[in-house]
Amino acid sequence: MLSQEDIENIISRSILNLDFKGEPESLYQPLEYMISVGGKRVRPRLCLTVFNLFSDNVGNDIIYPAIALEMFHEFSLMHDDIMDNSDTRRNQPTVFKKWGTNKAILSGDVMLLLAYKYMSFCNAEVMPEALRLFTDTAIKVCEGQQFDMDFEEKPFITMSDYISMIGLKTGVLLACSAKMGALIAGASREIRDALYQFGYRLGLAFQIADDYLDTFGDQQIFGKKIGDDIVNDKKTWLQVECIRRAEGADKERLASILEMGEEMREEKVAAMQQLYIDLGIKDDARDAILEYHNKAFEAISGIGLNEVQTRQLHQFAEQLIHREK
Repeated sequence: MLSQEDIENIISRSILNLDFKGEPESLYQPLEYMISVGGKRVRPRLCLTVFNLFSDNVGNDIIYPAIALEMFHEFSLMHDDIMDNSDTRRNQPTVFKKWGTNKAILSGDVMLLLAYKYMSFCNAEVMPEALRLFTDTAIKVCEGQQFDMDFEEKPFITMSDYISMIGLKTGVLLACSAKMGALIAGASREIRDALYQFGYRLGLAFQIADDYLDTFGDQQIFGKKIGDDIVNDKKTWLQVECIRRAEGADKERLASILEMGEEMREEKVAAMQQLYIDLGIKDDARDAILEYHNKAFEAISGIGLNEVQTRQLHQFAEQLIHREK
């Protein structure tokens, strides 16, 4: 069985070997740039990790579909950065800041189409189901992004609303990645469905970790400005929980922080960070990450994976939740 390092190397080499040269050059340059600035490659790594639980025959029929998942993710980031007006990603200027909004939209569209091209490399027997899974997932991710934007206009949402939103925006793509690997490897439907739930719940843990790092991470490691979610009044796990808990003077304190404009960025971020600490939310966010991590493994506890297979998934999950970027 491949190690996580082996899987990461296979994915990295395969992506670096992709040819993004084409005409007009201005259309393809942003694609090459977006891929070259790196990333965690979480989705293709999970896809290949799950595939390798059941098969050692690692060829183009799994590598290209795994890359398709990364292509779709990169497409969504290019468009998300426009919607969020983000200046940097992975410590580099975002595509729309570097080339403009119109080029970022069009190049993102090409990246989405390339995702479908690479997904078509899966073997013919599973291709109809693979394409249905991939397309349904893509639609759900877009639904999640719209909920995320809609929630920015609301003064507060419930934790249930938040979990549903990140389940669509983040959870379903990890769920798809796990199920896709199992599908292409020929695993049974029961196992595929359980691994879908594994990926979904792990995706919730992953997103809460992302929320946490946006507020309490190291900018040089995280690759984005710390506090963007606070400045943009994004509905994160931390903010939703803070609104739920704050009472009395803390509620007034929270209201005054939320009223601060972008010109008070540093003061707003520092004040919200301190409120999160005072209300115990910083520590409890870490507990929530671990809770969904444990629920992920509950989803696969009865499907007959052996110790080696389970250990492989644990190694992947540990890298995902105990991260700094």
